[in-house]
Amino acid sequence: MNICTKAIIAITMGDPSGIGPEIIIKALQSPEIINSCTPLVIGDRLALERALVVCGSALKIHKIEAAADARSVPDGCIPLLALSHLTDSDMLYGAPTVAAGDAVYRYICHAVRLCLDGEVAAMATAPISKEAMHRAGHDYPGHTELLAELCGTNDFVMMLAGDVLRVGLVTIHEALSDVPRLVTFEQVLKTIRITAEGVMRLTGKARPKLAVLALNPHCGEAGKFGTEEAEIIGPAISAAKSEGIDAEGPLSADTLFYFAGQGAYDGVVAMYHDQGLIPLKMLHFDDAVNITLGLPIIRTSVDHGTAYNLAGSGMASEKSLMAALRMATEMARVQ
Repeated sequence: MNICTKAIIAITMGDPSGIGPEIIIKALQSPEIINSCTPLVIGDRLALERALVVCGSALKIHKIEAAADARSVPDGCIPLLALSHLTDSDMLYGAPTVAAGDAVYRYICHAVRLCLDGEVAAMATAPISKEAMHRAGHDYPGHTELLAELCGTNDFVMMLAGDVLRVGLVTIHEALSDVPRLVTFEQVLKTIRITAEGVMRLTGKARPKLAVLALNPHCGEAGKFGTEEAEIIGPAISAAKSEGIDAEGPLSADTLFYFAGQGAYDGVVAMYHDQGLIPLKMLHFDDAVNITLGLPIIRTSVDHGTAYNLAGSGMASEKSLMAALRMATEMARVQ
């Protein structure tokens, strides 16, 4: 038996029709992960059994009824809280289904409750299918918005982080045409504040240096390409500075990331999803971690999707999930 006091990290399986079960199996074969935390998988037994075969793993499944039981499972076993009993037809590889979408929603809700109740130290999430969740009646743009609702907060920021770049987003999963009206003084200032606090926890720096991006090309070119920089983003940066936050900007995204990629900044605040995440994923495609800042719980995630084209092949990389588990464990340690 492996009885210990390592932090229990809940791992939600994500869409069982995708690569989630496989990357969980591959990550939990790593001695580094097993030695640093106590994993607790929340998901479906059949999906996990299928992944064991696909990955050629010798691990075994140990079904448990309560989170604390994860500490006492035999070595070489995966603690599983089975919240669904899906059939093969419910989780055909690469095919989102209503049954799987509903199960995914329940995995996430249960993990949040365990975090809020202090039964686990943090949660790490495998990728979900928004289409499957929507078809099951759970209409959320993504994990982040659902987590914020479950935690009862509007003060949250989606950040993706690697060893070099850490990017917080003012707007998340929105149509590009909606972004300008959503970039408000209040939203920019809130994002700067929460990102500064999150980067401080991740780096240990008391006053991390943040770069805040412009919305428009060339920072609006003195109003020729837009006025958001002068009317909204600039004043929000000034307000953040008056609070003692080391924030610089507005800065043009087309040049800023060259310097940020060389370590000139501890964090970057981007105005919209692709503005910040395209450069981040170019640099950290395999090891970036999605972190939801501002919640009363610790949540990390892979930075990729369900990869339906790879599901069932055993070829999907577990590196991002391992990075998410490492970061969740570290954040739980310094909380």
